[in-house]
Amino acid sequence: MQQPTLINLKVLLPFEIFVEKSGVSRIVAETNNGSFGILPRRLDCVAALVPGILIYQNEAEGEVFVAIDEGVLVKSGLEVLVSVRNAVTGTDLSKLRETVEQDFLKLDEREQNVRKVMTKMENDFIRRLAGFHHE
Repeated sequence: MQQPTLINLKVLLPFEIFVEKSGVSRIVAETNNGSFGILPRRLDCVAALVPGILIYQNEAEGEVFVAIDEGVLVKSGLEVLVSVRNAVTGTDLSKLRETVEQDFLKLDEREQNVRKVMTKMENDFIRRLAGFHHE
């Protein structure tokens, strides 16, 4: 009897491999156009992911939920790579949602503060550069 074809999944964060699983039978991810599923024989693709829940299933763990921030998914052959800025895993969807809301919203606030500071620095730099140009 022939072994079923299964997917190798990696969820990558900027500084680490968050999830690395083999033997994955299906994956469900969310894009701007809605959710879509990946089975082992699906055509290769690239998709921009929105913040939401990525679901994968394998025989050992069953259905696993991973809350992800925006990122990209690449399927090539039996390899699926998901690259995101943040991820949290859990089995209870309500607790996972609370965690995502708390952690990701805090991060959004920090990112906004950093962007404000960067914008101020860039404007100051441009103003000084313009001042040198007129001298």
